[in-house]
Amino acid sequence: MTQTEQQLENALIAQLENLGWDKVTIADEDDLLVNLKRQLEKHNKLLLSDLEFRQVLNKLARGNIFEKAKILRDKVDYTRDDGTTGYIELINQIQWCKNQYQVTHQVTMTGKYTNRYDVTLLVNGLPLVQIELKRRGLEMKEAFNQTNRYHRHSFSAGYGLFGYIQLFVISNGVNTKYYANNPVNRRDFKQTFFWADEENKKISQLSEFAEAFLEKCQLSKMITKYIVLHESDQLLMALRPYQFYAVEAIVERVANTQKNGYIWHTTGSGKTLTSFKAAQILTQSSKVHKVVFVVDRKDLDFQTIKEFNSFQEGSVDATNNTKKLVDQFADDTPLIVTTLQKLNTAISKERHLKVMERLKDKRMVFIFDECHRSQFGETHKRITDYFDNVQMFGFTGTPIFKKNAGTHTYTMPDGRVVKGKRTTKDLFGKQLHRYVITDAIRDENVLKFSVEYIRTVKRKDQVEDIEVEAIDTAEVMEAPARLEKIVDYIVANHDRKTHSREFTAIMCVSNVKSLIAYYELFKAKKDAGEHNLKIATIFSYQANEEDADADGLGDADDLPDESRPVNKHSREKLDEYIADYNAMYGTNYSTKDSKLFYNYYKDVGKRVKARQVDILLVVNMFLTGFDSKPLNTIYVDKNLKYHGLLQAYSRTNRTMGAKKSQGNVVAFRNLKPATDKAIELFANKNAQEEIILAPYEDYVKKFEEATAKLFAITPTVESVDELLTEEDEAAFVQAFRELIRVKNVLDCFTQFDFSTLPLDEQTFADFRSKYLDLYDKVRSEKEKEKVSILDDLDFEVELISRDKINVSYIINLLRDMQNKKPEEQAKARKSIMDVLDTEAQLRSKKELIERFISQHFPDLPASADVGEEFDSYWQARKQEAIANLSEDEGLKQEGLEKVIGTYLFTEKTPMRDDVIGIMEKRPSLRERRTVAERVIEKIKAFVETFVDGVD
Repeated sequence: MTQTEQQLENALIAQLENLGWDKVTIADEDDLLVNLKRQLEKHNKLLLSDLEFRQVLNKLARGNIFEKAKILRDKVDYTRDDGTTGYIELINQIQWCKNQYQVTHQVTMTGKYTNRYDVTLLVNGLPLVQIELKRRGLEMKEAFNQTNRYHRHSFSAGYGLFGYIQLFVISNGVNTKYYANNPVNRRDFKQTFFWADEENKKISQLSEFAEAFLEKCQLSKMITKYIVLHESDQLLMALRPYQFYAVEAIVERVANTQKNGYIWHTTGSGKTLTSFKAAQILTQSSKVHKVVFVVDRKDLDFQTIKEFNSFQEGSVDATNNTKKLVDQFADDTPLIVTTLQKLNTAISKERHLKVMERLKDKRMVFIFDECHRSQFGETHKRITDYFDNVQMFGFTGTPIFKKNAGTHTYTMPDGRVVKGKRTTKDLFGKQLHRYVITDAIRDENVLKFSVEYIRTVKRKDQVEDIEVEAIDTAEVMEAPARLEKIVDYIVANHDRKTHSREFTAIMCVSNVKSLIAYYELFKAKKDAGEHNLKIATIFSYQANEEDADADGLGDADDLPDESRPVNKHSREKLDEYIADYNAMYGTNYSTKDSKLFYNYYKDVGKRVKARQVDILLVVNMFLTGFDSKPLNTIYVDKNLKYHGLLQAYSRTNRTMGAKKSQGNVVAFRNLKPATDKAIELFANKNAQEEIILAPYEDYVKKFEEATAKLFAITPTVESVDELLTEEDEAAFVQAFRELIRVKNVLDCFTQFDFSTLPLDEQTFADFRSKYLDLYDKVRSEKEKEKVSILDDLDFEVELISRDKINVSYIINLLRDMQNKKPEEQAKARKSIMDVLDTEAQLRSKKELIERFISQHFPDLPASADVGEEFDSYWQARKQEAIANLSEDEGLKQEGLEKVIGTYLFTEKTPMRDDVIGIMEKRPSLRERRTVAERVIEKIKAFVETFVDGVD
């Protein structure tokens, strides 16, 4: 017999009691307030009068989730009855075990609607953790969506004490996850995490999770130490288990030893957040004089300072030059972010040594970002030779082992120049924690790679491609005919790889000469009208830019160094390409001076992240340390190996919604042996299947299995209409959703062909239409605030939206239809209706387009331009919709148009105050939130209908 939700709840509460939580009965907010007063008095060892407690309550009621998180970590002041000022501590952060712990269940709160919550954990009387349970067999997403519904319906009721929740826990008994509390529109199911042990073994069973995570001291530690308040985004961020263990290991090593160490956390796993938390905790230690965070590139200096300050405003004072850095060493700045170059200058130039000399014996901690880079060796030695009392910690996604260590030149303290290989262990000692790419893929923190090896050279004797690359010479690899074929391949397949350019790509080539040839080919084909891809490029124009033997990335990852010789031809070409960039984006960059070039470098990165560049052509730049979620494809025409290969591939595997199902690697060289070796070195011999996507045939098989499951529930498209209950409809949604997930992966394979699948394209489209009908049903019931089982399901409509099927596409179909015979017109009209039914992007426009076809199209003269006629009709309906929205909601029309314009320009949801500001009559304070949110939803619906997918 399946365990019921009630049995699961009872078992959890009994376990929590054994873990030291006191069970308490709290029926509603009145009970919650009585209990809160009692617990705060107990925790603060005082008695509060009713008047004093009312003051505390009024202060607790203020603010949004983020502001409440700050109040929780501060002290609340109040005026005592005798006129003096008192202070209430809400949670003890220093001795985190010394708090009052209670568990309750089925608390009923009434706001917009009445809800009963499953299990609530109270610390000092405040609800800080909410646990939502579903019976075994149900989706975790249902519990996640349920907490979102509670937030909308009742969390802000009364004094809003449920706004103090720091963590949610969701479980169906078999799987259990946690996540930080944030506004509903800022929550993402991708940001829910499993807990794990120190060896990264996932803890998913609810009872095991409770033992490891919900033990009162562990939970208090998580809340007080390991939730980061992200200032710039106003969000709470809960550390993941591997981040927690890494920070704990560093803090313990500093507290109890003088030894160094390094953290191996794979690329894309959030090393900046981990290193920030370690640095923040270490700066609070009386044993540590300063914490110095060291990066090796100018852009990372700026980037890391910005990120650190976003976690805690003003935590880092930017070091703009070496003198500023030296001043920071001398003053009371607890945390410094600097580059290797500036640090080197500070401890080697005579003019700075007088100040630095005073710090030689101070206890300091140096944390190195991306410590796999070769440049660290010499600087590392200089630091240890100069300072007498430092500890060094390194973070890397791809450590240097003996196998992948390059030979580098080092200057010894006595002036001798020696050559040698240095590993990460040589420099930093013991590995303190490890979280490799297989761990991150399993936890869905990064994506798998789909690697396709494209044959570009074939001998006349038909030798297989795997052997062909032995003739890897510049003459062959840089042959114009080969490069043109590669460009043709990219032009033909780029939309498929990037889901119709919803994502972007990077292309890395072996040298500047090849890059110039590629750029010229792309440009010529664009001028000839063969494509409209936005191509940008950036490369170092130093003389003798070459790939290094160790990784294929060379040392040209940095910005150009004015002291090194320049390749005049490369620089002139780059200026020519920057001029193209300036013309495309209205900018004014060049290589005239280092500042202008650096600004170009930053702008390129921003535009790639903003999806304004389709393909970025590079040699070495942007292949390490560059994170862009919308980047999903890398085209590779250069030899890469070991950490260089994995770093380059890893540009593509950041998670970003359901449609980005993998990172695409398209290799125009035989990199299979190098890929296999890199995976073996950084994961293990058997990790191939965990990191590289299965072959095309495997996904065809998965599609066949998913189709069989769908047919078992709904044998025909018509049978979807015959489903009797919401449970039956939910089963259909889940079955079809699995089908579109598999098709989403198949879409990216070059050999994808619908005709080979057991479900033809038309039937798939018809099922998709029914799926979208159910999605629309849920949306309309949400407007009525009717609770539906389907509301808790994840429809993943983004997977089935195709931007290319837009209004322009429909207009072209109407043009084709215009001069056809009546019977052919009827057939064409049906096909247009099918498109309107099955394309998510067009469903909001369906009624308007249908009206144009039925009321206006038949009367158009043969000479009329359908596009112009439709545009006139569309603009009239658009103005009509704005006027109706203004009238219905009592909005100033000019102000409404301005709010919509700002929304379209910034792509940020209108602020509540901006909407209130354009109302003819302002609603009461009580109604403001509801009215503003209703108007914002109507504005979004307007944009979805009249703007999105029109061009």
